[in-house]
Amino acid sequence: MQSGSDTLDIYLVHRGELVGYARKILGDDFHAEDVVQEAYFQFVKATQEKNVVEPLAYLYGIVRNRCFDLQRKLARDQSRGDLDANAALSLLFEEIPSIERNVAARQELEVVRKALDELPERCRIAFEMHRFGNFTYKKISEKLGVSMGTAHSLVFQALEYCSEKLELD
Repeated sequence: MQSGSDTLDIYLVHRGELVGYARKILGDDFHAEDVVQEAYFQFVKATQEKNVVEPLAYLYGIVRNRCFDLQRKLARDQSRGDLDANAALSLLFEEIPSIERNVAARQELEVVRKALDELPERCRIAFEMHRFGNFTYKKISEKLGVSMGTAHSLVFQALEYCSEKLELD
């Protein structure tokens, strides 16, 4: 099992290459950034649960698989856009969440809102910039006057804190 700092170091050193790799597969900067970030979180979880012999190769594999998953999802979404009106309407009704699911989602949203209020200001701002403003880590680091690694750490800390709060709820 790798330590959290080892996985972060691997990620930070190779982040640009990973985004470039995802960009080649997806042909899109925006999705490439998201895929690499999601892959990192999956990578951290995996390295906490088991010993990964080749962590960089493992991380690249996660990025590749997430790219392919995203491509399939986008293709499905596109094919749904090509349906006739009646078929699209029936799909819409299938995707409407139940009342119970809606209530649960609202409760989770409230937990996250409260968790964000509990975060240190700089951590909360970095998270909001990234998740709600679609700022890159580079832009966050420039706006907050911190390094890119610190910007990433702030967003990661906020995500971890919100995840912990959701698990406790």
